[in-house]
Parts: sequence; C-alpha cells; structure tokens
Amino acid sequence: MSDPAASAWHRPADTSVLLDGFHALKHAVRFGAEVTSAVTTDRRATLALADELAPDVRDTLDALLTEVAEDTYRSLVPRPHPTGVAALAVRPSREGNLERLRRTPRSAPVVVLDHPRNLGNAGAVIRLAAGFAATGVVTTGTLDPWHPTVVRGGAGLHFATAVERLAVDELPSGPVFALDPEGEDIRGLEFPDDAVLAFGSERSGLSAELRSRADRLVALPMRPQVSSYNLATSVAMTLYHWSATGGAPPAS
Repeated sequence: MSDPAASAWHRPADTSVLLDGFHALKHAVRFGAEVTSAVTTDRRATLALADELAPDVRDTLDALLTEVAEDTYRSLVPRPHPTGVAALAVRPSREGNLERLRRTPRSAPVVVLDHPRNLGNAGAVIRLAAGFAATGVVTTGTLDPWHPTVVRGGAGLHFATAVERLAVDELPSGPVFALDPEGEDIRGLEFPDDAVLAFGSERSGLSAELRSRADRLVALPMRPQVSSYNLATSVAMTLYHWSATGGAPPAS
C-alpha cells in the first residue's frame, strides 16, 4: 500500500465491519462501536460535516480519522462513498447479540426477516428497526446481515440494535406475529412489546417452517390487485402500528 498513513488498515474479515461513508461511521461511534481504523480523503471537510451534523461525536471522530490520498482511499473500499470516509469496526459477538435478543422482559419487538434475498432491503430494515428502537433484527437463511452492502444500507445503525442470523428454532421467545396476505387485518390488533414480528422473503413469502411457528398471521391493508409491498415498507408499517397502539420508542 503506497500511503503509509493507511498502514493500520486491514480489509474486513469475519470479525470486522466495513463502515462505508460518514453517516455509517457517525452512527457506529454514536452507538458504541469499537472502531479500529478510520480514513478520510479530506479531514477538514469531514470534521466540518461533523460540526454540522454530529457535534456529539465530533471530538471522537477527530481522534480517529487519518487523512489518506484519494487513490489510497479507493483501494480500501469496493464502492467509494461520496463523503470520502471509510472505517473498520469490530463486529459484535454472536454471544452478545443472543444475550440482547433473549433478554426478558423485552420493551420492544424483534423483527425477523425470513430468508431475505435483497441486501439493500435488509439494510433498510435495520435502519428502521434502529429508529423504532426495536430489540433487534434477525435473519434466517443464507443472507449475512453484516454484509458490507447491508451495513451501507443501514447507515451503520447495526450498532444501535442487535443484528444476527439465526435458525428458526433459535428465535427469541415471545408471540410470533407473521405477516401474510391471508392473515387478520393489522388494524384490529395490538402487538405486545415482546412480539416477534416475522416477514417473508421478497419472492416467496414465509417459509413453511416459520409459518408453523406463528401464533397469528397478520395482513397489512392493501388495494386489491396490488401484489405486495416492498419488504422495508412492510416493516415500517408494522413497527409504526406497534408504536401507535401502545408501544413507544424511547425518547433518547
């Protein structure tokens, strides 16, 4: 690597998370991530952005950031971000995530994505879950919820909630409400704070295994002849319904 300022940088491994862009780094720092290396192509501009958008973590970013040449930055990331910022953080342990997901009593639901396929959708869901202070996001199947594209879509908010891949028989306790077009109208239901909210894949819906675990099937209102909502939209509507009918994300 030609730029000695980036000598501490190592490409992500199983225990590392690529934080792609200023906002991903900002959120990761804000929610307690252990950042091992952070680079920027323009230190002054990045700190000015922090002054404007994230003064609460500005001093931390000042201590973390190393300025590197543009070509060095481009060699470190698969898709250069417009902000010219990238970082590596330690991925939370599976054991730690499981402890958070299984802790009782729970004050907010767990979101389950059953065999999701689209990395961007998974990232958008994690961003939503963080915004509603959900207990966590669980994926089943082969998609890694800590894939760099998912983290980019989640804007680094993986560190604001518990994110893990589990088998269906490993799901946290709590009543399972599974979204399905044949289910009860969501508008007539209230979700308890310890609910497990399950969403099927973008292509084939709920798996038979997860459907068999469901305590209730729930349907979102939708105009006839419209096939489906986007996965992240469905999660947003469901979490909003939870918050509007008794659940309450914390104020801070």
